[in-house]
Amino acid sequence: MLDGQHFRFTERVDSFVRSSIMPYLPITLTNRNKSVEVMALLDTGANVNVLPYEVGVQLGANWEEQTISIELSGNLASHEARGLVLSGTVAPFSPILLAFAWTY
Repeated sequence: MLDGQHFRFTERVDSFVRSSIMPYLPITLTNRNKSVEVMALLDTGANVNVLPYEVGVQLGANWEEQTISIELSGNLASHEARGLVLSGTVAPFSPILLAFAWTY
């Protein structure tokens, strides 16, 4: 049996003061020698991991160097996205490679 870890649902309030409770998990993303800690939404029904543009920039990624185009759907369908592979670490587990659709 695999070792597991439990993460609580977290309440978030948007700019319109609407509250929602969603499953977020703390993850450290790393690109080369730069790391950033973020809260990632767990969406077990998603077909793709989406990375906000600002997070990629914080990690030193260069938009022009990413040559793989990714087509998004839903409310992000009109946004351009490019493939980006990062290392992700959720404590206490070992790092793994994660593929993202990096978008504006």
